[in-house]
Amino acid sequence: MSLVRIQKIMSNELAKRVFLSRPPEPPHQYLLNDPTDSVFIGTTKIFGIPFTWTFATLTNPHLAVVGITGSGKSFFVKTFLIRASYIWNTNAIIIDWAGEYKAWVKQSGGTIIALSRGDYINIMDLSGMKPVDRVKQIMNSLDILTDVSDYPEQRRLTSEAIEQAYVNAGFTLSQIPEKGKDAPTLKDVTLLLEEKLQDGTYAYPAELENALYRLRQFTREGEDYFANKSTIDIDKITTSGLVDLDLSALPDEGFRALAAMFILQTLKEKMRAEGWSSSKGLKAIVVLDEAWKVASDSRSDAITIVREGRKYQFGLIVASQNPTDINEAIFSNVGTTVMLRIRFEKFMNYLQGSLNFSNFMRSEIGKFGVGQAAFDMSFHSAVQFPDVFLLDKIVGEEPLDVYAVSITEVLTPAELADKGIQKDYHLERIELNSKLIEIGVSSEIIPSIFDSLEKKGRIIDVREFVQILASKGVERDAIVALLRGLKIIDIIITRIFSYSGQGGI
Repeated sequence: MSLVRIQKIMSNELAKRVFLSRPPEPPHQYLLNDPTDSVFIGTTKIFGIPFTWTFATLTNPHLAVVGITGSGKSFFVKTFLIRASYIWNTNAIIIDWAGEYKAWVKQSGGTIIALSRGDYINIMDLSGMKPVDRVKQIMNSLDILTDVSDYPEQRRLTSEAIEQAYVNAGFTLSQIPEKGKDAPTLKDVTLLLEEKLQDGTYAYPAELENALYRLRQFTREGEDYFANKSTIDIDKITTSGLVDLDLSALPDEGFRALAAMFILQTLKEKMRAEGWSSSKGLKAIVVLDEAWKVASDSRSDAITIVREGRKYQFGLIVASQNPTDINEAIFSNVGTTVMLRIRFEKFMNYLQGSLNFSNFMRSEIGKFGVGQAAFDMSFHSAVQFPDVFLLDKIVGEEPLDVYAVSITEVLTPAELADKGIQKDYHLERIELNSKLIEIGVSSEIIPSIFDSLEKKGRIIDVREFVQILASKGVERDAIVALLRGLKIIDIIITRIFSYSGQGGI
C-alpha cells in the first residue's frame, strides 16, 4: 500500500504548476454569431473557430485598427465595409487623407468626392443647425488648427464677425433656419473684419490685422475650398452607399484637417437629428485613416461620435500606423481594437499597457505576418476569459496576396544598421493595384506587371521593380510618384535611379 506524503509548498511554487489553463480565446458563443447579423472576419488561431463580428454584445460599434503599412490594415477596413454593406446595408464615409481608397471605391461602384479646385464645401453651411451652434464648431476647429485660442481678443473678434455674417444674411442666431436658405461664407467674415479695420475706430488694429491674416489663409483665391458656396451636398453622404471624400489634392495638413472636422461635425449633427432606429446593424460607418491631427485632439468631434454613436447606430473606424496618434479618449473607449503587425517596441509597450494583454500575446503579435491579427473586444458584461485573442488571418473578398519591395541593396551600411529606416515595403495586391491606377497605369498593362512580380516570387529589389515598371511603359514621374506613395524618401529615390541601368529611365 502506498503512502500519501504531505509536504509544505510555497504558493509561488504552486503557481508554477498549471493543472488546468483556460486558453487565451473566448468561447465559441462569443465568436460565432448570427451570420445574418454579423460580419465574418476569419478563423481563430488556436481552435480555428469562425469569428463573426457584431456590436450587439459589445460596448459600442467603434474600431481602432493599428498596424504598419503592408500589414493588412487597409485590406481589413475594405473587407469590413463591404461585408457590413452586405449584411446591414451600411453606408460608409471614408475621410481619405491621402487618396488611398479612391481607386478601390471607384472599382467597387462607390462615389468619389474629390475636394480640389472647382469643388467647394462652405464650412458655414448649417445643415439644420442653429447658427450659434455652428459658430461654436467653427471656432473649435480654429482652436485646434491655429493659435487663435492663445489670443482672446482675436478669438472674440473672429467669433463676433462670424455671428454678424449670419445676421447680415438674414439668419436668427438661436433659431434653426428654413431649408434652402444660403449661408454666408468665410469671405463675408473677412469682409466684415476688413471694414472694421478701415473704419479706424477700433482701439487695437494689430489684433484685427492678425485675426484677418489667420482667416485669409482659407479665403485666398485658388485655396478658397471652404469659403465659397458648396458644390457638394454633405447632407446626402450618409445615405449614398460607399463614399470616398478624397482630401489628397488639398494644399496641406491644415486644409485636410479643417475639411475632416467640418465633415465630422456635420455627421455628428445628422446622427443626432436622425435619432435611434429599431433596425439591426449600423446605419453608417465613418473611416478616419492616418488622420492624426483630427484623431489625436481631445476637442475633436471624433470623440463625440465614439461616446454617442452606439445609440444612433453610427460607427467610427480609426486606423493608424501609430497607436499613440489616436487620442486616449478614443482608444480607451472603442469596442474593438484590431492589432496587426507592429513595428516599434514603444508602440507595443503602449498597446500592452493600454489593453493589458499577456507577454505570451505580445510575443505572438511580434511574430505576425501580413493579415494576421489580434483582437481586443470590450463586452457589455464582465467575462471570465481574456479579452484579446488571435486570428489566424483576415479572410477578405479576394485573396490577401502580398508583394514585398526591398530597398536594402541601395542602403549604406550605416543605413542598414539604422533601426528607424524601413527596409522592406509590403503591399497587398488590392493596394498595389489601386496605386498603379492612381499614377495613370492603364488597366490593360497592370496584369502584366503582376505577372512579372509573380515570376520574381513576389519578393523583389526596388531597382528590379522600377525596371519592370519602366519596361511596361510607365513614365519616370509616375514611378517616382509611386515610390513616394510608399513613403520612400527622396534621397533614396534619387539613389535608386542613379544605379547602373537606371539612369536612362
